[in-house]
Amino acid sequence: MTRHLFRWTLVGLVGLAAATTVGCARWIDVKSSASAQQESVTGSIPNDERVPLVMDGFRVAQNGAPQNPSTEIERRILHTVQETRLFSTLVPLGGTSSALGDKVITARITFDQTIDPHAGEAAWKGFVIGVSMFLLSPAIELDYDYAAQATLELERWDGQVKRYEARSAGTAHYNVFGATPILIDELKGQVTEACLSDLMDQLVRDASFYVASSTPLPDSPIRSVTVQARKPVFSPAARSVVPVSTSTTP
Repeated sequence: MTRHLFRWTLVGLVGLAAATTVGCARWIDVKSSASAQQESVTGSIPNDERVPLVMDGFRVAQNGAPQNPSTEIERRILHTVQETRLFSTLVPLGGTSSALGDKVITARITFDQTIDPHAGEAAWKGFVIGVSMFLLSPAIELDYDYAAQATLELERWDGQVKRYEARSAGTAHYNVFGATPILIDELKGQVTEACLSDLMDQLVRDASFYVASSTPLPDSPIRSVTVQARKPVFSPAARSVVPVSTSTTP
């Protein structure tokens, strides 16, 4: 009897361990936009042909609601731009650009995030798991969706503007206790990386548009101004006084 009880206890422990292991399984699926499937373009630009890039605007939104600009996201975007080796200098938002010369690229970036943790679905499945005492945990899957869309608008020194857009989305699949902050950060990191890589591939394809020799500086407009001498205005006190001589009769 004791041996039989021990055997079933061992089987139960093994089953519980297996259920816990499977229940903590997690994986991530990331999908990029169609333009990301194109072959990447590589090339080299002489140093004297590269011009500075200055951040002029940066907007962040989450589920359609405006957010405070994140310095972490800005640094990540600038680092991705720097890796293209297309520009000589990168000036962050609010940086000094007065000594960069006349040929400068102005950048405006919009970064939209869409988050859907499926809270209602997760709560219902969690209730089912609790009722089933973890027996159904290996068979129940939970999801966390995250999407990023980046828009990059670049204005050349002559006023011409080019606009680029890229979007990537991903889903974190997990069971029971697999939804850790590390998993969510990993999902956001992979989606953001795929989105920015697509954006930079589009930018590099237009590399010839941004080199210094692509177009001369616009001519300064010539303005004519009529110049004339100003007539002096005398006040009554400033007028000369002419003495009046009177003759006396001898």
